[in-house]
Amino acid sequence: MSTIRKRWFGPEIILFSVILFLVEFVRGAMLISFLPIFGEKTLGLTLDIIGVAITAHYLIDTMLKMAIGYLLDRFSIRFIVHTGLLFSLAGVLLFQFASQPWIFIVAAGVYGVGISPIWIVCLTKVSEEQRATQMGFLYTIWFIGLGSGPVVCNILLDYSTKFPYYLLLGLSFAAWILSLFISNRQNNAVTSLPLREQFAILKERLGHMRLLLPGMVLQTMGAGMLVPILPSFAEKHLGMSGTQYSMLLLAGGAFTVLSLIPLGRLSDKLGGKKWFLVLGFGGIGIALYLIGMAPPLWESILLACVLGFSYATLLPAWNALLANYVPPMQQGLGWGIFSTVEGVGGMLGPVVGGTLASWHGESLVIWASAVMFVVIGFFYIWFPFRAFADNGTRVK
Repeated sequence: MSTIRKRWFGPEIILFSVILFLVEFVRGAMLISFLPIFGEKTLGLTLDIIGVAITAHYLIDTMLKMAIGYLLDRFSIRFIVHTGLLFSLAGVLLFQFASQPWIFIVAAGVYGVGISPIWIVCLTKVSEEQRATQMGFLYTIWFIGLGSGPVVCNILLDYSTKFPYYLLLGLSFAAWILSLFISNRQNNAVTSLPLREQFAILKERLGHMRLLLPGMVLQTMGAGMLVPILPSFAEKHLGMSGTQYSMLLLAGGAFTVLSLIPLGRLSDKLGGKKWFLVLGFGGIGIALYLIGMAPPLWESILLACVLGFSYATLLPAWNALLANYVPPMQQGLGWGIFSTVEGVGGMLGPVVGGTLASWHGESLVIWASAVMFVVIGFFYIWFPFRAFADNGTRVK
């Protein structure tokens, strides 16, 4: 117990956790609440423009994930994280001048620069022995930030758009300042292998897991489709105020946070991944489909709880599965490449969701996303997990 406490609650991990919380709080508030509401109601932008802006955010984030992973294997963590967060701060500052759609889109893109480093750094700190459990801890911190950001922002947006903006600006500044206290050293996973050899290793591992790649893209695409339309859907179809929408997000986020660590431990104990993925993806799809039917408030909150539990079911198992294919001596680059693959879906999702909503309404986007998650869940029922034996270890 003392070893775990020292590893996970020492000064370094506390600092990373605080920065991660601040970054994800601002990101969740920005993408899920502030940008859709500020863009539609204050700037008068259409949902497809808002979707393009959010896609610009994910596009920059995705493009930089691989490069940041490579740089983390060669430069100090402090330099990479501090520089990235400076760009994010500049993006938040730019939103106050976003009177034109193109400025709005550029600001969202610049904001995406600084998101990748802190998350990839945290991934490289996870030990192999208790990976799913520790991933559950990281996702708990991540989700508390990501979930509380929209909740707080939605409540404040019922009264004003200025105060939420300056709150997010201040928290972005605080994260940037805190990054100065990160130890100025290179990542422990640094290797002297040339970049060409590192890519050869990762290409081989991607070849082994090629059947997982469609799922990596589709799951983030399905989630990304929802980002630009959720506030509008909650208001127009569910009849929710900003405070009630916050209750919906809080219910889903709370169930996710409460479930992540226990389900991560259960995944470690059972040593299996298949049924965690099947139940997780299937549960998300069914809950989303039912929410798309515009149920009353209490049913929507119950379905949000199901969504949170389902998400917590698959996340630790999914990341533990991916971790089997990250070379130990190229962790920054490895996680950067895998995050890039997943980011492709997150990049495409918002623009697809925003465009579908502009053409046929928000409900169609909810149902389309639900179908995607159900299809992924069925896919993993018959998925040949034996094809993923790595170094003699069979993935169950």
